[in-house]
Amino acid sequence: MKPTLFSLCFLLMFLLAAPVHANKHNGNTQGISKQQAMEIAQQRHPGRVLAIKHRGDTYRVRILNANGDVRTIIVNAQSGKVVRR
Repeated sequence: MKPTLFSLCFLLMFLLAAPVHANKHNGNTQGISKQQAMEIAQQRHPGRVLAIKHRGDTYRVRILNANGDVRTIIVNAQSGKVVRR
């Protein structure tokens, strides 16, 4: 009985002491998705999306326009506002 009780107490302590990590990329609960950032950037600068990267609190969307120019559009990952074009 004592080993079972000891194991149960140890397991309970382990579970209560384990750190809880929030997932930074939870989709709708934590700002906008990559797909939404891409759509926002393409509304401002139509063209083909070459790449999209999530860095910190922004998305960097690289777009190739009809003239052959590559633009990097920076979209705030929380609000969806274009920070810089």
